[in-house]
Amino acid sequence: MRAKVQWCGDLKFLGTSGSGHSVVMDGQQGQHAPSPMEMVLMSVASCSSVDVVSILQKARQRIQHCEVDVTAERADAVPAVFTSIHLHFIVTGEDIAEQHVERAVKLSADKYCSVSIMLGATVKVTHSFSVKPSDM
Repeated sequence: MRAKVQWCGDLKFLGTSGSGHSVVMDGQQGQHAPSPMEMVLMSVASCSSVDVVSILQKARQRIQHCEVDVTAERADAVPAVFTSIHLHFIVTGEDIAEQHVERAVKLSADKYCSVSIMLGATVKVTHSFSVKPSDM
């Protein structure tokens, strides 16, 4: 894998992935775009979401929506690394079995999500979930 990051003035940077996709990041505490640390949180949530959605689809769960609310704590000193990250999955669909969601979240956390597992080597990463019935 490869990526490139270009300085765009002030403390804004343009990151370009090896696959050619770009994202702006802001080193001014997210004034104009997500900060690099916010990008880490979005990365762990999206990586884990890919697993959870895929596992639920393979289990033939009628999932219609999956959202992850991520909260994190950072150290008070420099470097202000994450000390804890919590991912709360909110899964919406028809007749979604809670045991399937629990299994999907656990498999992602313990086996599949590279970002979560990598961060877990130095950060306390926890997971929870809730299931909402579809409004349809």
